[in-house]
Amino acid sequence: MAARRAVIVDLLRSPWGRGRADGGLAALHPVDLYAQVLRGLIRRNGLDPALVEDVITGCVIQVAEQSGNIGRQAALAAGFPVSVPAVTLDRKCGSAQQAMDFAAQGIIAGAYDVVIAGGVEMMSRVPMRANRMGKDNLGPMLRARYPDGFVHQGISAELIAARWNLKRRALDQYAARSHRLAHAARAAGLTARDILPIDTPAGTVTLDEGLRPDTSAEILAGLKPAFFDAEVARAYPQIRWSVTAGNASQVSDGAGAALLMEEATALALGRTPRAAITHFAVAGDDPILMLTGVIPATRKLLARADLGIDAIDAFEVNEAFAPVVLAWQHETGAASERVNPLGGAIALGHPVGASGVRLMGNLLARLEATDGRRGLITMCESGGMANATLIERL
Repeated sequence: MAARRAVIVDLLRSPWGRGRADGGLAALHPVDLYAQVLRGLIRRNGLDPALVEDVITGCVIQVAEQSGNIGRQAALAAGFPVSVPAVTLDRKCGSAQQAMDFAAQGIIAGAYDVVIAGGVEMMSRVPMRANRMGKDNLGPMLRARYPDGFVHQGISAELIAARWNLKRRALDQYAARSHRLAHAARAAGLTARDILPIDTPAGTVTLDEGLRPDTSAEILAGLKPAFFDAEVARAYPQIRWSVTAGNASQVSDGAGAALLMEEATALALGRTPRAAITHFAVAGDDPILMLTGVIPATRKLLARADLGIDAIDAFEVNEAFAPVVLAWQHETGAASERVNPLGGAIALGHPVGASGVRLMGNLLARLEATDGRRGLITMCESGGMANATLIERL
């Protein structure tokens, strides 16, 4: 019997909206936002939704409007038959990527033939840390292991910049590059295929709202450090306070979903697969540095696939903060022109539960535009974790 292979048939996402009250998507309920994407994905592919065996959904802040298994609510809101189940998971920023990984692993294992994997996060409505409800989410045993406490992700980014000797100028240059490349990709129509216009009470949103094509390293240099704290400065005197709102990812609203199938099923249904998801890795790293897990996750993935860094034609490394990507490049030796070539979260935004879908879409677009074969996604995550996923274009 031939080995089963998980393939991506299609992928669709909303525009990324500004994650604030005046953002283009903010008037929508998160369930309705994700439901529009699910419905759009099914309609574009002319697929009977009854064939979908599960809807695996990433969502980080599962409280208030995003509580109670939002994947199930959205599937029902999209008009899926009641027979289609759903599950919602949280692996922090890697949640949608993990949803796709779980879907592909389920297909390879024989648990599914047709599955949708995606994510949703509306940071304008459900802000970060809202699910803590003012309580201690760590507990005494974890605090005993780390008696000096944990730090904000922005401080982790500062610590990474200090450890890898990344100067403010380099961070701002990288951020300006993100906007420049994202604008070029939009102008060339490379990312339009992935974006579904979203209807809201205020009108239809068609474009990512965070992109600033006129920004520059010189403009970004005028921004103040975003996370300066006198007490932290005393505890970590090596920090140079270089991370700003301009060289960090944007707070965003968004949803996205991918249609995955077992290859033989896709062909039997008359679908042309875009790529196979072939290898997976998850890794943990120092929860104080927090955002460096992409380095061991990438190494682990490449070792599993028995590939060197130069065998990968394009990389998507989530731009949570510019130091994350630059430290990853330094440690892996990846060619800079292959890294986030269509821009990243600094320019486009980062709705934390959904971002993995956007990274996958950009990766597919780049491989298809350049006739590339292999692509790698890696995503840093709160708590010092990371996902890495390898795809092969078909």
